[in-house]
Amino acid sequence: MGSRATNATPDTAPHPAQAGVPATLIEDQAALVAAGPAVCAEDDLADDAEEPEKGPLRRCLVTRERLPKEAMLRFVLSPDRLVVCDLAGRLPGRGMWLSAKADVIERATARGAFAKAARGSVHVPPDLRARIEDGLRGRVRDLIGFARRAGQAVSGWQAAREVLQAGQAGLVVQASDGSLAERERLLGLRRVASVAPLNAEELGALFGRDRAVHVVIAPGKLADGIAAEAARLAGVAAAGPRQGDAPGAPPEATPPPATAGD
Repeated sequence: MGSRATNATPDTAPHPAQAGVPATLIEDQAALVAAGPAVCAEDDLADDAEEPEKGPLRRCLVTRERLPKEAMLRFVLSPDRLVVCDLAGRLPGRGMWLSAKADVIERATARGAFAKAARGSVHVPPDLRARIEDGLRGRVRDLIGFARRAGQAVSGWQAAREVLQAGQAGLVVQASDGSLAERERLLGLRRVASVAPLNAEELGALFGRDRAVHVVIAPGKLADGIAAEAARLAGVAAAGPRQGDAPGAPPEATPPPATAGD
């Protein structure tokens, strides 16, 4: 359980909104006038862009709340003034920050928050939220893959159950389209963080299987990173029915009968 995979994560994680994106949308300056009270004043937005990027907290352009930067989304402008979401937080340029929520992204785009903060016209991809969602999903996949290669992840009901019973679980990753009852049964009363950012096919592909419903990650930086990216993904993902509540989803494997202590 070395640290090499952890250190490689930011350099290899995908950045889908960074390159080759056409300038498909120029924010309508009329949106600046029509902005409602939920968007802060133009001077305040510009001041936010001037704030030094130091310390653990950042201010959201739309909600004005200060949150840990790991829970937010950083945006920068390319040389042609394209709004780019810097998921890894490493691109050069003054950052503009938003809460990692779908409605906040849409409000920022519709009401000209990026243009106000940048003090001029900017180009915003019309599918910005979808691009961010795809990028975060890719980062989750990469981190779980790193954990597997580092020997810090196991998949399957029995293997996951054994790690949980041994008290060696840092994070439980479960398929979003798996049986909710089965997912809850595996966790039982154990106080272990659980996320469901990927479906069973996506999880299975990371372990060379057709499907995987239950994955357990060892405690450490990789588990923390997966949890953080899964939280951002959950906020950005489009609203809709919970996949985990869908009836009739096929299980990964038939779990053994419950016994005392399960």
